[in-house]
Amino acid sequence: MAIEKRHVESLEELVFKSRNREYGAYLLRKKYRKYVTISLALALFIILAAIAYPVIASYLNKTKTVIENKDITAEMMKTYKNEAPPPPPPPPPPEALVQKVRFTAPIVTSDTIETNLSSQDDLSAKKSYEAPPSEEDLAPKEEKKQVIEQVEAAPVFTIVEEMPSFTGGEANLYKYLHDNIKYPEEAKELGIQGRVYVTFVVETDGSITDIKVVRGIGGGCDEEAIRVVKSMPHWTPGKQRGVPVRVQFNLPIKFTLQ
Repeated sequence: MAIEKRHVESLEELVFKSRNREYGAYLLRKKYRKYVTISLALALFIILAAIAYPVIASYLNKTKTVIENKDITAEMMKTYKNEAPPPPPPPPPPEALVQKVRFTAPIVTSDTIETNLSSQDDLSAKKSYEAPPSEEDLAPKEEKKQVIEQVEAAPVFTIVEEMPSFTGGEANLYKYLHDNIKYPEEAKELGIQGRVYVTFVVETDGSITDIKVVRGIGGGCDEEAIRVVKSMPHWTPGKQRGVPVRVQFNLPIKFTLQ
């Protein structure tokens, strides 16, 4: 039995079976696969060329580098062979000059020359009145170093058994401040009032030192408080175990406008 071959119609033939095949759409659909195959082949070729280009370029660069290195080596060998001529020998040193002293014959004259040189008898007749230096005079003298004694300042206490006090007590202290403080004009004009806290040290003899303003109010009140404290008479010093000591004392001074 002979095998009959049946023609299988493609999709394009089925679609355009009862239509006008001369229309452009039929040709486009019929050649679609061919165009797709050509496009894939072309894209694949471009991708392969892009991948292979760096490899080929690096290979060519290596070959070029090897050739350039060979050329440089050959040039260096050529320059090495052309050696510079040796320098000329140095000139011979000049002959040493021999100094010659010309001898002149002495001339004999009848003139006499007077000299003031002392004879041996005169030297022996002279007596030396200076005594030779002794060993004590020849020995080096040691310089005495001056010792400067530094007196350390006594410590300053803040709290002691007997605190320092103004002569006559607190009442006299406040009266002294009231009578001697002069309210600054600047503070009056600006209406400044308040308390200025002053700290100072009452020494063992009752004098006042190291006066400072701990907290001020300005307007000239700080300076006036320092001035009044400096002009205070001696206080009764503080004592620790019956011995006068240095004590730091804090004093608030109030400025009030009336």
